[in-house]
Amino acid sequence: MDEKKSAKKHTKKIEKIKSSVFSRSLSLAKLTIQAGASIAQHGVTTALKSKESKEETWKQLLQSQAQNISAELGELKGSLMKAGQMLSMYGEHFLPPEANELLKSLQHDSPPLSWEAIEPTLKKQLPPEKLALLEIEKEALASASMGQVHRARIKATGESIVLKIQYPNVDRAIDSDLRAIKTLLGTLKLLPKDFNMDPVFAEVREMLVQETDYELEARLTEDFHNRLAGDNRFVVPKVIREFSGPRILATTFERGLRADDSLIQSLPQERRNRLALNFLDLYFKEIFEWGVVQTDPHAGNYRIRIDPQGRDQLVLFDFGATRSYDLDFLAPYRRMVKGSLLNDRDLFMKAAMDLKFVHDNDDPVLKQVFEEFCFETVEPFIEYTDPRNNQGQIAADGTYDWKNTTLPQRLSRKVFQIIRGFHFRTPPREIIFLDRKTGGVFIFLAVLRAKVRGRDLLLKYIERIS
Repeated sequence: MDEKKSAKKHTKKIEKIKSSVFSRSLSLAKLTIQAGASIAQHGVTTALKSKESKEETWKQLLQSQAQNISAELGELKGSLMKAGQMLSMYGEHFLPPEANELLKSLQHDSPPLSWEAIEPTLKKQLPPEKLALLEIEKEALASASMGQVHRARIKATGESIVLKIQYPNVDRAIDSDLRAIKTLLGTLKLLPKDFNMDPVFAEVREMLVQETDYELEARLTEDFHNRLAGDNRFVVPKVIREFSGPRILATTFERGLRADDSLIQSLPQERRNRLALNFLDLYFKEIFEWGVVQTDPHAGNYRIRIDPQGRDQLVLFDFGATRSYDLDFLAPYRRMVKGSLLNDRDLFMKAAMDLKFVHDNDDPVLKQVFEEFCFETVEPFIEYTDPRNNQGQIAADGTYDWKNTTLPQRLSRKVFQIIRGFHFRTPPREIIFLDRKTGGVFIFLAVLRAKVRGRDLLLKYIERIS
């Protein structure tokens, strides 16, 4: 699943959620009105304060608004929480830190619905004769923004499966939820003035609509299952069509541990490195070979299955956010990566212009800063002798320490320089979730504390690009 939490950590259960568009809109309107009133009061009380004092008061105001939102979210769930997660990951590039904190509050760790609340949805999705074939655990195995997972057993065979059950009516609330987030951010004056957010919200909407279509997710899961069939490094659950439908998805139960589990963390460096390289290889296959990317890299969507012989496997979940990319976008994008890796400025800049990241008549300083940003993103894959390795980020043996690096912070500073200094145009909408995936890959390798030489692996794919 996406940002799923272990439901067994929660002793409290939600008895109902506000599933109608009207009730959700009323709650969100109330939050926006409260925010507006707080803004007005803030203007009155800070008029005579110093600049530093005003900034501190402003931060406190936004923190209080985040708390108010979190308190209200328990009965909302759905696209509001999911959109908050998506926008906060992308917003790190261009929104102020306070806006990001507000968006992250939309990812409130909400407990699952009680069995009494979720059972009617289950009965609506599966006829009595199908339900009679299953023994379903009433305690949720995991919960998320759009639905929750229950473990079940097929009585006839004893096979363990999981049922992903969508919360009622979350698909109907997507547009109103997104409008509410946009209004709330606007009320709090957290949207950049010269930055067109419409493509960002359009991409988020498209992905939210896709993620509520469990029949599509079933097909996407089967697609990845088939693509990786025979590759023993990966495990993809098998879809069980007999118990699946538009709002319910049944798959085989696949055991595994999170990457931050103490048992995984105690594995020898060599085994963690091998897992990291396998994870990178899958990412490169998606980008450079398949053109099909699972764009939700949340830690909860991966597990690691330890093997006594050291042949550890990556278990992959949740393919609802999988996106196919057209070659019109992928071809220049791949050339951008190749130009960045090989320090080929001509190749890079032509590809960047093809994608309209930069235009021919742009400020030369903007072009330079954008180039520096992209050339820095490939830091984990450069050579030891590369001039960019000016602080010894790459060890003499070519390995990169994914945990102990300041690269994310350096890239964020560069993006702020681009956005704030040059009023940079909105990037291609395709890049939104591709960036999200890239960031998630980095985090996963950092959690594994990987120290690997990734250049050789990337070069295998780069060499195919003309």
